[in-house]
Amino acid sequence: MTENILDPADCSTMAEVRAGVDDVDRRIVTLLQRRFGYMNAAARIKPDRSAVRDEWRKADVLAKVDGSAADLGVDRQLMARLYEDLIETSIAHELEVFDRTRD
Repeated sequence: MTENILDPADCSTMAEVRAGVDDVDRRIVTLLQRRFGYMNAAARIKPDRSAVRDEWRKADVLAKVDGSAADLGVDRQLMARLYEDLIETSIAHELEVFDRTRD
């Protein structure tokens, strides 16, 4: 399917833009599925519930994302907001999985 997807700069119609956005969204969902698979693994591996929230790791992820955003010329504040929400959602998911698998 991606062979028909144009780079954003090459799009000249809204249909081309929408096809590109839809393709990116499919890829993002696939990557998020994989990311949350790692959250499931973390919930299985961590020895106790208090280990789920790791503020050092959260700060580390945010710093790495900030560096990647800077390298790519992406809005760093936007990435920080998106990743803050993603990390907090990931922690909530991990806590839910931890509790469900330990009960």
